[in-house]
Amino acid sequence: MRTELALPLAARRTFRFAMVAALSLAVAYGFDTSLPFLAPIFAFFLTASPAPPMGPKGLVGLLLVVSITLGVGLVLTPVLRHYPATGVLLVATGLFASTFLGVGKGKGAVSTLLSIGLTMIPAAALMEHALARSIVEALLVGIGTAIACQWIVYPFVPEDARVAKPAPAPAADAREASWLALRTMLIVLPPVLMAFTNPSAYMAIIMKAVLLGQQGSMVKARAAGKELLGSTFLAGFFALVFWVALRPWPSLWMFFLLMLLFAGYLGGKLYGAIATRFPASFWLNTGVTMLILLGPAVEDSKGGDLGSAFVQRFLLFVAVTVYAWCAILVLERLREGMLRPPVSA
Repeated sequence: MRTELALPLAARRTFRFAMVAALSLAVAYGFDTSLPFLAPIFAFFLTASPAPPMGPKGLVGLLLVVSITLGVGLVLTPVLRHYPATGVLLVATGLFASTFLGVGKGKGAVSTLLSIGLTMIPAAALMEHALARSIVEALLVGIGTAIACQWIVYPFVPEDARVAKPAPAPAADAREASWLALRTMLIVLPPVLMAFTNPSAYMAIIMKAVLLGQQGSMVKARAAGKELLGSTFLAGFFALVFWVALRPWPSLWMFFLLMLLFAGYLGGKLYGAIATRFPASFWLNTGVTMLILLGPAVEDSKGGDLGSAFVQRFLLFVAVTVYAWCAILVLERLREGMLRPPVSA
């Protein structure tokens, strides 16, 4: 009760968002888990919606669903290897269905995870089946770590019980949801196919493509350039500043404190504690893209190769983002032309 009286709701949500992200990062890197940057990424996704964390039963159910959705990618691998045309059609159909779950049925988390299972897991398995299994395990550990950190942090900065629950979002029109799902599939599929040709070089681009697909399903054509490109460039700037600030004292404590600082700023924008002209999705995707850039950069630093790999990865992200923006503009223009009534003579 004292917490509710001391801090406004937006401030509590901001602190909770920052603390869960920073603690998830500290736990994942402290225990040296596989792909540790996935834990704060899932902390962003799972904490962005202001609600109490799921209970143990919900966590078990979620991990079961995630295991099934990611297992789909492992099943697709032999098809892609021996019957590539059929495999690509299955991936395209799966991307359409997964996006429809998000925009038409409100199952955003399942939609994102299924998209990852259909793209990232087959790409890894095309290199090595053991690598794909390790990525599945890393995703499950990342989700579990993020939710466990939510359990730790939530009692200190809870939601206000007196605030009425928001009304559920109205069901999306089936025709509009189908179009958004088709548009998203056409945005995500080409970069994923490029990654399939050389998974070791383009693995990070798959996560960015899936993120762009989810973000693109929520933005209008006119705002697409500002939101898609803006969030990508800002994420690159944040990742660079983060890394420069980390270099003088490269320790887990400094990593934790910097994550707390950056996530606090992003959370303030996300919940309106800091004034902003951009929607919440802009700031969420900025934070996730920052972590996708920063996580591999930390791994690259162990081998001494940082600058060239970071620049190459960022330029690939910008190229994929420009493609997504152009695809949205072209597809929306074609749709408008098809729906425009014929001019009578």
